[in-house]
Amino acid sequence: MADQPGFFDVGERYAALSAAGDPLERLAAVVDFEVFRPVLDAALARSDRSRGGRPPYDAVLMFRILVLQALYSLSDEQAEFQLRDRLSFMRFASLGLHQAVPDAKTIWLYRERLKQASAIEGLFRRFDAVLADQGFLAMGGQIIDATIIAAPRHKLTLEEKAIIREGGTPADWSPAKRAQKDQDARWTLKRGRAKPNSEGTPRLAIQIAVPVFGYKSHIGIDRRHGLIRRWTVTDAAQHDSRSFPALLDPGNTASRVWADTAYRTKRNLEVLERRGLSERIQFRRPPRRGLSELQAKANAARARIRSGIEHVFAAQKHRMALFVRSIGLARAQAKIGMANLAYNFTRLAWLSTRTAPA
Repeated sequence: MADQPGFFDVGERYAALSAAGDPLERLAAVVDFEVFRPVLDAALARSDRSRGGRPPYDAVLMFRILVLQALYSLSDEQAEFQLRDRLSFMRFASLGLHQAVPDAKTIWLYRERLKQASAIEGLFRRFDAVLADQGFLAMGGQIIDATIIAAPRHKLTLEEKAIIREGGTPADWSPAKRAQKDQDARWTLKRGRAKPNSEGTPRLAIQIAVPVFGYKSHIGIDRRHGLIRRWTVTDAAQHDSRSFPALLDPGNTASRVWADTAYRTKRNLEVLERRGLSERIQFRRPPRRGLSELQAKANAARARIRSGIEHVFAAQKHRMALFVRSIGLARAQAKIGMANLAYNFTRLAWLSTRTAPA
């Protein structure tokens, strides 16, 4: 007969995880998740339990599960399985071996209630206040950019696509089909340039355009700490420049704003002037002409600083494998908003190992 696992056996396994450098343990030590409880409780609006029934799972415990989903790109079913399977996940979520694990449906309902209450932005603001209290103020100016977050592609006829682009819904779609088709996401072209060949021999620059279906994540980070301070989500077809004013952080202690050429519009330059901010937007090459020598030097200097925001997108797309599996803009906002919040958690954990905040 096999020996039954005891308390000390579990303790030894947790100790081994800690010795190996469990990143989730570090994250839990740096982020006090209890600070989110008032926002979570207000959003969930817990019902009266006087009539009985199974009590709801703790709000903070469920929020920790959403953080795990964002960090590891887990579906609700995968999150349920991993919580049962991995000790590190159980410890991070504050679940004991004797406790019931929330199932996939419970996780979905919890996230849906937060979405309906538009709570993600409130959670984000709450953590921004925590960062300020710890000395991680928005400093050094701000960098603004956007990236496309892909979503599952749907097979539609040309007529159906045209109707959806105009904001309508095909009349012959059943309620079930409407629930399965994302009518908010849009197609766009992701542009890039061909790289030199393996021998390093220069060749003519070739522009490539890859069609992508999904949403666009717009963010603004502070230059000093690289933390996301402002964010918004639109469909993938919306031009980057339209979200520029909403991304400007009035709390940043410096006036400079960096962005790429897509943001150099008359409207955005006027917004910066009205707010007393100093533009560091890259210059756009005039048609059939090159940049002046001064503009080319300015662009190179601005690009070195602006590139800092690419580290955020790389972390979210590669390490966190950010992908929108849900249907509709509201759910995409909740998904990407949680990814932004989770990124800030990991960024704070990294910053906490460096020098003291300025």
